[in-house]
Amino acid sequence: MRDLRLHFTAPEPARPGKPPVPFGRLLVNAGLIDQADLVHALEQQDALGVPLGDILVAQGKITWSHVADALSLQHQIQRIDLQCDPPSPMMAEHLSALDCLRYRVVPWRSLGNTILIATSAPDAFGAVRELASDGMTFLPVIAEDSQISQGISDLHGPSLARRAALRVPPVESCRTWQVGKANRTAGAAALVMLLAVLAMMEPARTITILMIWALCTSFLTVSLRSLSLFAQMFAIRPPQSSPASVPAPLPRVSVLVPLLREKEIATALIARLGQLTYPKALLQIVLVLEEGDTVTRDTIARTLLPPWFDVIEVPQANRLQTKPRALNYALDFCKGSIIGVWDAEDAPEVDQIDRVVAHFAEAPANVACVQGILDYYNARTNWISRCFTIEYASWWRVILPGIARLGLILPLGGTTLFFKRDILEQLCGWDAHNVTEDADLGVRLARHGYKTDLLPTVTFEEANFRAWPWVKQRSRWLKGFLITWCVHMRQPHKLLREVGIARFLGIQTLFLATFSQFICAPLLWTFCLTLAGVTHPAEATLGTPMLAGLFYFFIFAEALNMVIAAKAVGGRDHRHLLPWILALPFYFILGTFAAYKALYEFVVSPFYWDKTEHGVAGNRETPPPATASAR
Repeated sequence: MRDLRLHFTAPEPARPGKPPVPFGRLLVNAGLIDQADLVHALEQQDALGVPLGDILVAQGKITWSHVADALSLQHQIQRIDLQCDPPSPMMAEHLSALDCLRYRVVPWRSLGNTILIATSAPDAFGAVRELASDGMTFLPVIAEDSQISQGISDLHGPSLARRAALRVPPVESCRTWQVGKANRTAGAAALVMLLAVLAMMEPARTITILMIWALCTSFLTVSLRSLSLFAQMFAIRPPQSSPASVPAPLPRVSVLVPLLREKEIATALIARLGQLTYPKALLQIVLVLEEGDTVTRDTIARTLLPPWFDVIEVPQANRLQTKPRALNYALDFCKGSIIGVWDAEDAPEVDQIDRVVAHFAEAPANVACVQGILDYYNARTNWISRCFTIEYASWWRVILPGIARLGLILPLGGTTLFFKRDILEQLCGWDAHNVTEDADLGVRLARHGYKTDLLPTVTFEEANFRAWPWVKQRSRWLKGFLITWCVHMRQPHKLLREVGIARFLGIQTLFLATFSQFICAPLLWTFCLTLAGVTHPAEATLGTPMLAGLFYFFIFAEALNMVIAAKAVGGRDHRHLLPWILALPFYFILGTFAAYKALYEFVVSPFYWDKTEHGVAGNRETPPPATASAR
């Protein structure tokens, strides 16, 4: 790639009334592109409605530096390099963080009453001039677009980081739990002591009460699973519609990819996302790093990023380091009207964004979110990965679609999510303190009158296949479910009024009953005593017929899970997993350990984020070709 400044002949001084040299003609004259490149780019500009420079950069014809140089010469405005000559911290007082973000500008130098403002879009600078206070004048200078983002972060990073942590209103956030830790610990200790005393004084009655609680929560989960299975198998399906048409003009899409201590993921991620068919001039992939994460920073430094990738580094603040906080911070730097989220190890289908855009274009106005399907490319690694894949095939392909057909609230997954930006910002983004920010956001969307649609587009990622990392990941999810339930049950009557009785019961089932089932699992294991000829402790209070009924109910629940799993993996791509359905009861024993770990952290460290390590499978299994065949 040649340097524009070495090959550009500066234009003659503009005469009054003479228009500036067109941007594309400057690039042709500089020898950076030829006439055919310009014609093709102009056709793309008419079709996509984006600046010519963005199209040529996305095509790899020029760089962002060339764009800045050409704009400088076209508008006869000074060109600066914010990386080599950054603004003084004192310049932050001239423009607020939100104004800098809104207009993508950075105050750079002060010359008396004149403030030089760095911009990458001089045509839109008129709105910035109006922000100048009395007696002050704002004049533009040209900088690269990526340097603008970094300059805003350098000037206003700490304040934006605090805003990211506190974005959601306190009434909808769990951050108020930062106070009262001693009370939670004391309350939990008192409850454990009370249960211990009751178990010693009245063991039969204590176990009976706990068994009844386990029965009630199990009844909720079994009912929901049965109805979901019925809805998927027997409900009348809407007539098959023709594929959604792509809107014109196409919207810009920004996808956030949070990274933390990723050693090898960057190269593979770039290769997978490079296959996406959505126009790259309208696509912005934002890699989100934490400030102290030297591992990921070094990984990216060794990687040649495509021009449609941006890197945003989140400043540290109050020792809070969670995925939702990073997403909130990076959201302000996004350019798109549709905001997506992928995980670091994700391999989406190549037409996924095209389908999301088309779905939003034809969906009702209250559809705020589109959720895709997750699948796992390393199912054959070991028995845990096989069971993990079966479990989530059941969730994504049977239960969740059934929940959607029943009209209940969809708890979002942490990836393959796409939002309308204006609605996401209206809801103040993600709760930075909630370790299952996705499930919480799904409930908040419903409470504010918005809807989530499921879209049959698949993203492949790595199944967690090691026992202790599996327990840590699942404990974070279960802890987040319990936190989310507590947050939204602060005012049960208000929640009931906003979502209705059916969806209210759905929240109790998806969050409280799910957590309770894992906690109460050891009580169900006690039924094995009867198989060994030992009298069950609850037989004296419940009676033999009632105890037998409970036993058969829990056997039915296990059989139901296996039926759902068989339906979920009965297709061509997952049929090899059918024999492993029998291992699910042993697999879910790990969930009980995760639940007790989650309960402990719920009391002592509710905001602790137990990170899942990516890229562990290595070369043993790789994502399938990123085609649409998985549908």
